Amino acid sequence: MMKEIKQVIASCDQLIQDEKFNELVEYYTEDAVLVVKPGIEARGKAEIKTAFAKIAQYFDNSIKPVEGEMKMIIAGDTVLVLAQTFIEASEKAVKQSDFSMERRATYIFKQVDHNWLCAIDNSYGTSLLD
Repeated sequence: MMKEIKQVIASCDQLIQDEKFNELVEYYTEDAVLVVKPGIEARGKAEIKTAFAKIAQYFDNSIKPVEGEMKMIIAGDTVLVLAQTFIEASEKAVKQSDFSMERRATYIFKQVDHNWLCAIDNSYGTSLLD
């Protein structure tokens, strides 16, 4: 199960880098939530797709998410993923960003029709409490 979820996350990271947002949103539940930045959330596939397009533009169309260490807590068909996530981008994009390029993300995945889908995508993790 952990291997499957890691593969889903790796596929999503590649789709983000390739800016294939139509394919990317198929890895999200219908009512998924993406934390765009502290205080701003995208809800549902349409908003998430639009948000990723804007995020790509913000990062000068050079964004590349890279996962570091991961821990998973499993409860039946639901998994909490704690991940060290690095955001790589062009030098220009990194300089303009107001946010850390190293994050401690939290993701929640649910199994839907034998597929692992992201229900909550929070790359900011507990830093939302700051």
